[in-house]
Amino acid sequence: MTKAPSTVPFYFVSLGCPKNLVDSQVMLGKLQNSDYSLAQDPSLAEVIVINTCSFIQAAKEESIQTILDMADYKISGKCKTLVVTGCLPQRYSKELAKEIPEVDLMIGTGQYHRIAEFLNEHEAQLRMGQRLASRSYIDEPAFIHSESDHRVQTHGSYSAFLKLSEGCNRRCSFCIIPELRGNVRSRTVASLVEEATAFAQSGVKELNLVAQDLTHYGIEGRYQESLVKLLPRLAMVPGIEWIRLHYVYPDEFSDELIEVIASEPKIVKYLDMPIQHTSDRVLKLMNRRLTKAKLFSLVGRLRERIPQIVFRTSIIVGFPSETEEEFEELCSDLEALNLDHVGVFSFSREEGTRSAEMEGQIHASTKRRRLRKLIEVLQELSIQKRQEWVGHTFDVLVEGPSNESEHLIQGRLPFQAAEIDGHVLINDLGQNGLAPKVGEMIRVKITSALPVDVIGSMTSLS
Repeated sequence: MTKAPSTVPFYFVSLGCPKNLVDSQVMLGKLQNSDYSLAQDPSLAEVIVINTCSFIQAAKEESIQTILDMADYKISGKCKTLVVTGCLPQRYSKELAKEIPEVDLMIGTGQYHRIAEFLNEHEAQLRMGQRLASRSYIDEPAFIHSESDHRVQTHGSYSAFLKLSEGCNRRCSFCIIPELRGNVRSRTVASLVEEATAFAQSGVKELNLVAQDLTHYGIEGRYQESLVKLLPRLAMVPGIEWIRLHYVYPDEFSDELIEVIASEPKIVKYLDMPIQHTSDRVLKLMNRRLTKAKLFSLVGRLRERIPQIVFRTSIIVGFPSETEEEFEELCSDLEALNLDHVGVFSFSREEGTRSAEMEGQIHASTKRRRLRKLIEVLQELSIQKRQEWVGHTFDVLVEGPSNESEHLIQGRLPFQAAEIDGHVLINDLGQNGLAPKVGEMIRVKITSALPVDVIGSMTSLS
């Protein structure tokens, strides 16, 4: 197979969740190792790649609009090859080929690691003057990257996502992910520790553990590899200071896992735990293996063992047949649970899911009203939560100059995940007045709270 020339510049757009970002970083590594060079401006790129998301309608719309925007560069720029990868072509390759013929290559979630191979072949045919039709590379998802697959860090040298597994064995009635990503396939503990070690040696301080469901890590091997076994090994990696758990489902949360989180100082006391609803009837319709009683019991056990723990969760309003009484029940339960960070979403009717065909679909105006009301309830709770931090001193991971003002330094508390939970805005650098370095750990006293961010003054290096 003829290799593409080393001078081919490419531009890359990554959409969707952190798990998708990891795939993008693997593709960037594959391309750069094949002598493609990254362009910072799409108008200068001969190849444009868009890694897409199609989880809900809004994500599909964003992906399609981005493809259309990038397709313009086949006219106004230097683009010769437009590549669409990820969930959208995995789900809609035939429709994309018909509706957006400007797309040259479509690569699904099971073939993305072969992007350089497919591009090399395509570019070789272009150089020979062949007229090429759109090509699709869609297969049953089976791949998961390993420590040997070079990744290009794209969001700071001090923080990295570590993907433990790919795919999902759950069949939530509203979710298309198992169809797009396949069943669970997990990496080994040894592989993850090796990748974490390489991250630490490059300066990474924070590991963000991601998967479709962290509690199902190792399930296909009957938990010969498990989160309880992995976490202590990651905590032993020199240089790693924070380990953050994302997407930990509440229905299979063991006391052993609680103990590991409580006893290991490097595991930040922050838990991203999607619950979606609190009504037992709605949870059953969602095919969630959870009840309200189990949820309240788990939150109580976690707070008893880890008093300082901070929770993030996600909620769906307007699920088919959700009554006003069940919505009010949800609002009351969330006030009682008093969680720290809550993302609220309107139900998205996704074709191919069981919930799309359920009776009792909620009108869009009702969903919008419920969404607004719940957000108002949660905003008040959020402000109260941040007020509780005022007067206390915490470790803060420095991210650099603030987007709010050049006179402020921006960082994050252990209780704040990147890009979703706000920031610490540091307006006082202490006695020496020297700005800390990006990626440095410092001690900051919180002096005031805003609706999303908090303000603090530096007291010392951590």
